Amino acid sequence: MSETVKQGHPKGLYFLFFTEMWERFSYYGMRAIFILFMTKVLLMSDASASEIYGSYTGLVYLTPLLGGYLCDKFLGNRRSIIIGGLLMAIGQFLMFMSANLGTNGGVSIMWMGLTAIIIGNGFFKPNISTMVGQLYPANDRRIDSAFTIFYMGINLGAFFSPLICGSMDFKWGFLAACIGMLLSLIFFVIYQKKYLISEEGKEIGLPVKKLDFKNILLIIGSIGIVFFMLNFKQMFKTETDIIGYFIYGAMILMPLIILTDKSLNAIERSRIIVIFILAFFVIFFWGAFEQAGASLTLFADRQTDRMVFGWDMPASYFQSINPLSVIVLAPVISILWGVLYKRRMEPSSPYKMAIGLALVALGYFVIAIAVKGLGFDEKVSMWWLIGLYVIHSIGELCLSPIGLSMVSKLAPLRLSSLLMGTWFLANAAANKFAGTLSALIPPTKDATGKILPLEDGTTPAIPSFLGFEITNLYEFFMLFIIMTGIAAAILFVLSSMLQKMQHNDHIEVQPDLDR
Repeated sequence: MSETVKQGHPKGLYFLFFTEMWERFSYYGMRAIFILFMTKVLLMSDASASEIYGSYTGLVYLTPLLGGYLCDKFLGNRRSIIIGGLLMAIGQFLMFMSANLGTNGGVSIMWMGLTAIIIGNGFFKPNISTMVGQLYPANDRRIDSAFTIFYMGINLGAFFSPLICGSMDFKWGFLAACIGMLLSLIFFVIYQKKYLISEEGKEIGLPVKKLDFKNILLIIGSIGIVFFMLNFKQMFKTETDIIGYFIYGAMILMPLIILTDKSLNAIERSRIIVIFILAFFVIFFWGAFEQAGASLTLFADRQTDRMVFGWDMPASYFQSINPLSVIVLAPVISILWGVLYKRRMEPSSPYKMAIGLALVALGYFVIAIAVKGLGFDEKVSMWWLIGLYVIHSIGELCLSPIGLSMVSKLAPLRLSSLLMGTWFLANAAANKFAGTLSALIPPTKDATGKILPLEDGTTPAIPSFLGFEITNLYEFFMLFIIMTGIAAAILFVLSSMLQKMQHNDHIEVQPDLDR
């Protein structure tokens, strides 16, 4: 093979770029309108919709553990992607049916749709990213730039999906998400044999062996468990949040299991403790950051002036600001870290994470200024919300290099899969926590300050956190400022110690822009 060809990228990279772009279009298009659909069509309270949103996005981060296991042992990447894509397309279509039915049976169909999307994501998400690396020989210098190109596809799909799915009625928005997933799936099925070939000429992602009966039962059982957990409150008429117990309980149990492993030496245990400490702070970062699809979307819909030259811009459009900011600012941040590295001034991973947390606090400080003293029937300029999203995007770019790259570098090889699973678990906990925090958004009031009743005639209670009532948006956003600000300050103090505990002079990682 000529040196010229080796300097470029295989066509398979752009094939995977296109496939992943449309899959992310489907996921983020649905997410952009999901909480508004629950509150406006299914007539749920803000608190109930927020809790469901958190449970859904939390479980989305857990199922890749199952999908990755079945792929490695049996299915191979290709078959896993096809199964996952098909399930997600079915799930989006069920969301379309749910929107058609509304309050007349739509909730039950929504549970089915969410279950299909959650399980489908578990098969699709971890496997398409893995195939990017398989296109190249081991230790090929082009792999880093290949992932940069691939992640641009992710952010491109995340950028234009809210603009399309959010510009139409909810049912058509879900159908558009379904069509996006079908485009991804059909394109993959047709061209996989042509493009999924390594530079040595070998087909990649082929099945490992036939799926045995035990693991078929595992898949069916997982679908049943997810559906049961999502339906639990409605089935038993209870407020017990078993999804929260499951995710948070696992977050406590996993570190105890790993750290009590007697085969660990002192250095390995020290590095693993660093992973767990940073995973704990990740929960605060993403718990605040992921308000984008929950409380901040409700805020954009109700108390943000979205008029542009007489056109009422859909609230979901604001969710395109983050991926656009990442596309524009990622090269700038990368250059900044490069310049600082050459001058021996680049912050360590814990410091970068602390900066990310501080920037999230700053974003909420901006929006808190905007809503302080805001009347119940008044709206803020959209530029305040745009400013928050841009600042949060910079924070994301500061934190993103830690992620999976850090786990892969610090984890002992024999425990790498288990610790990677723990990191996914932290992200699941963060998304579940985001839903819990979003549920604290104060209820809608009329011009006189009276709380408006729900559709069923009941008056929602004033939410409280640790005994403090949250009566207005200023108090609500202050909660995030205090939470992420304190977390940032503690992490700044701990950063030097954590750097020493890594037992490395410097850990250099590539930006992880995977959404």
